[in-house]
Amino acid sequence: MIDPRDEYQRKLSDAASAVSRYIGPGDHVVLGHCAGVPLELTRALQNQSARLTGVDIFHMVPLHDCSYTDPVFDGCFRHSTTFVGRHTEAAVDAGRADYVPCFFSELPKFFREGYLPVDVAMISVSPPDDHGFMSFGVSVDYTMEAARQARHVLAEVNSQMPRTIGSSIHVSEIDALIETSYVPMEIAPAAIGRVEESIGEHVASLIPDGAILQLGIGAIPDAVLHFLDNKHDLGIHTEMFSDGVIDLYEKGIITNRYNDMNPGKMVATFLMGTRRLYRFVHDNAMVLMKPVDYTNNPCIAGKLRNLVSINSAIEVDLYGQVCADMIGPRQYSGVGGQVDFVRASSISPGGKSIIALSSTGKHGEVSKIVTSLKPGAAVTTSRYDVDTIVTEYGVARLKGRSTTERARALIAIAHPDFRASLSAEWKG
Repeated sequence: MIDPRDEYQRKLSDAASAVSRYIGPGDHVVLGHCAGVPLELTRALQNQSARLTGVDIFHMVPLHDCSYTDPVFDGCFRHSTTFVGRHTEAAVDAGRADYVPCFFSELPKFFREGYLPVDVAMISVSPPDDHGFMSFGVSVDYTMEAARQARHVLAEVNSQMPRTIGSSIHVSEIDALIETSYVPMEIAPAAIGRVEESIGEHVASLIPDGAILQLGIGAIPDAVLHFLDNKHDLGIHTEMFSDGVIDLYEKGIITNRYNDMNPGKMVATFLMGTRRLYRFVHDNAMVLMKPVDYTNNPCIAGKLRNLVSINSAIEVDLYGQVCADMIGPRQYSGVGGQVDFVRASSISPGGKSIIALSSTGKHGEVSKIVTSLKPGAAVTTSRYDVDTIVTEYGVARLKGRSTTERARALIAIAHPDFRASLSAEWKG
């Protein structure tokens, strides 16, 4: 048997050489996700644009600058994604990049079954243990399956990537190893204002002791966490978590005591936050990192008791239809794990799903509770799946209610400036 240390040394390369050797015109390249993007390999790929044509670059949430989507690289690179972000929206709007509708939980299946081909996976991993196993650090999600399906795997071995527990790749499964050292990309905590505080307080009132939480990142999820100090024995089973969870753990509020599937564990598929978060998860056996077709699979997450999912939206119509990824016909983000967890919480005994949003947008000029969604906008969470909507003005429980009852409940939590017009426009 080959000593993994010898194999590691044999596969060491620089980024430029690895890209030159393993990536050619027309290849489909998948990048590690979010804060797990391999920055040096990505730069090396972009620097070789002169010899590359028709290369498709897939990744999901973009934290890096994604400059390979700039017009100057048209014909060399084409970006495809299941989640549009600040650094890629211009390319999608201009037709230089493609949006692929896909539930986050199904993305590994898209790779396995060839809906999204994978010629080369470029990933970021933590340094190997004595047996040659490297963790996927802050990004397991679709990254692990992309590496499994790829013809070639190029990996940055980042000395500052936290070693996380639950999912790993062996040195024998990688074609080229590039040693790097930089802090994974950070996201600072969002500023919480009075509106977010009010929403957070309303949402927190719906969370029972012993609940298992799914939540995301941003001002509203962080505000919810601020109002959970009087709760007991909460757990985490989510697609991602950030710094705010650490505070509740240190206060003894998050214990994961009632996580029947993974007792005592916080379960996630990717992480996004600051160095504090990355230090917290490093070699922390309490944090279990699993692929997204495990964490987000409604048939798995739905087995948890008292699963409470907390997500947001761009607007909600009076039928309860939720749009969370489009502004009219313009693709703004993606479905992410919203529908996965809305459905999982519906299956969960005692579970509930919450869509939380501010009542207005554009500095109070427009209502986010609307008679009908903007023309061209798609429905993210259907009226058949929706459970509870929360704004700073209160809680509207929609499950089991008629369309007329839903409209009245939603108008009651709209901003007071828009309630009269919403009532007048509602046909019921």
